[in-house]
Parts: sequence; structure tokens; C-alpha cells
Amino acid sequence: MAVHQEILSLRAGRKGTREITDEVARVVGASGFGCGVATVFCRHTSCSLVIMENADPSARRDLEAWFDRLVPERDPLFEHTLEGPDDMPSHIKMALTRTSETVPFSAGRLMLGTWQGIFLWEHRRAAHAREVVVTVIGE
Repeated sequence: MAVHQEILSLRAGRKGTREITDEVARVVGASGFGCGVATVFCRHTSCSLVIMENADPSARRDLEAWFDRLVPERDPLFEHTLEGPDDMPSHIKMALTRTSETVPFSAGRLMLGTWQGIFLWEHRRAAHAREVVVTVIGE
């Protein structure tokens, strides 16, 4: 087995999901490997990664709205408020989701399901620069 690794520098935009499937697929293709696994890792504590429905954006909007109800801003019990009212909720949302995803690939293509996409989920209201590490292990 061999390893290929790249860091994706992304402008996450404002709060919400941004599909990064094509960027991850490009790294898998650049590896030259036919089969193996791609690990996608987010290097931040206020955004996360999810594999989610990529055909109908309303599914992602519903998930985002549900998380906003689950972890509202300005909770009076939050102690960590120095970076703004959206910071602590962002950390909690990240902890409840994932900072990494692993996707197998075959014939040089990600083996995602028909309606699956890989998404960077920005939990902060302001746009942020984000780094995502893609590590491809294969042959």
C-alpha cells in the first residue's frame, strides 16, 4: 500500500454546508491508485464534515435548522463566549458530528452512494478559511 496526501485550502463561506466531493475525488484521481480508502479530515473545531444527501438541498437545510434548534446561540449557561455567540454552539455541533470521514474507492472513483456527497459544514456565521487534509491509501 502507498499513501498520497494533499491539504485542501477552502473558503467555507458563511454558516451551512458546502459540497467538497469533487475536490476529494480530484485528490483520489491524482494519487493514481486504483483502489483503497480516502480519509478526509477537517483541521478545525467550529466546522465539521458530513456525508449527506446531495440531490435535494432542502435535506441539508432541514438538518442545519434542526441543529440550530438543538444548540441555540446565546444560551445563558455557556461560559465560552469570548469569540461571539455562535462560537460555543459551533464547537458543540462539531463534537456532535464528525471531523473526519473515510470513503472507499475502486477503479479510481469514490464509492459513494447515488445521493451521497461529502460536505464541509461551517457552523460559524462569518466566512472562514478552512483546511481539509485528504489522505489516500491504496494501490
